[in-house]
Amino acid sequence: MYNREGFRMPQQNKTAPRAYAAAHFALELDDKKDVGLFRSIEGGGVKVDVMTYQQGGNYDRLKYIGKQKYEDIKLQVGMAMSKPFYDWITNFFRGNAIRKSGAIIACDFYYKRRAERKFTEAMIKELTFPKLDATDKNPAYMNIALGVETIEFKQGDGKVLESPGKGFEGQKLWTSCNFRFDLDGFSDACRRVTKIDAFTIKQNIVEYNRGGRQSAEKTPSAIEWPNLSFYVPEADAQPFFDHFNKRAMVDKREQMSHQDKASAKHTGQIVTYDNGGRPLFTVEFFESEIIAVTPDKSDAGSEEIKQVKIDLFCEWMSFEYAAMEVM
Repeated sequence: MYNREGFRMPQQNKTAPRAYAAAHFALELDDKKDVGLFRSIEGGGVKVDVMTYQQGGNYDRLKYIGKQKYEDIKLQVGMAMSKPFYDWITNFFRGNAIRKSGAIIACDFYYKRRAERKFTEAMIKELTFPKLDATDKNPAYMNIALGVETIEFKQGDGKVLESPGKGFEGQKLWTSCNFRFDLDGFSDACRRVTKIDAFTIKQNIVEYNRGGRQSAEKTPSAIEWPNLSFYVPEADAQPFFDHFNKRAMVDKREQMSHQDKASAKHTGQIVTYDNGGRPLFTVEFFESEIIAVTPDKSDAGSEEIKQVKIDLFCEWMSFEYAAMEVM
């Protein structure tokens, strides 16, 4: 075939797979198919170290491929996953570093499987909860990082997902404004919490290299629990000021015994809801104490309600999924 200028046009290879736009992503864990749909994915690449070798008396340097390295897989998920996935998160909070093998499926607009990224021995390495804001009506998503030991890229088989589409309805359930914050001993003062800052729970992963294995084994280590920050109107903040003055002032702390200090710590929870008021999941935090109470900047020209930021530490947390059926 020739074009108008008389030049021969290249022939198209009709047997080559067509290009596609990855519109949907699904997750499979162990023997469970279609664990859920997530919003986005990044990472999960494979690279190798380059080893340089120089022979004596020769200035030329030879280069060889060394050990493989597999990047962490980072997922952004909402409430479009199924119960096995949230059970995995629950065990992560309990300190049970359960390993999972599975695959990430890239699908086209029609939910046909176009590419697969198989992984083995995956552990949850990091989990970030988004900022919750009473004025924000957009969907909220968690960011989850998975540390994996091996990754294999494969072409999809073209089959349609077993349960396509049901996850997107669930993805719309969790919005940033639907939450409730409670702190033991301050229930009345927490009735009008307006915002909770994002926070991240980290599971330290140690890499172990042994002979006869090209890639490193990954072993879980200690969990790092974050500090929490929430905001209340200044009109509700006086109980926090009073408690902080009592617990943080040096002359008053010396009058309390060690047992009294330990028993004075607090328990709290963050409960999220869908637009119908049904609970989605609950994050509880334990052995907490207030470490800072910071009023907002005062500005005579501002028309916003004056807020107070309260920071507190916690010793450990728990996660409980409501196990509701996605409509």
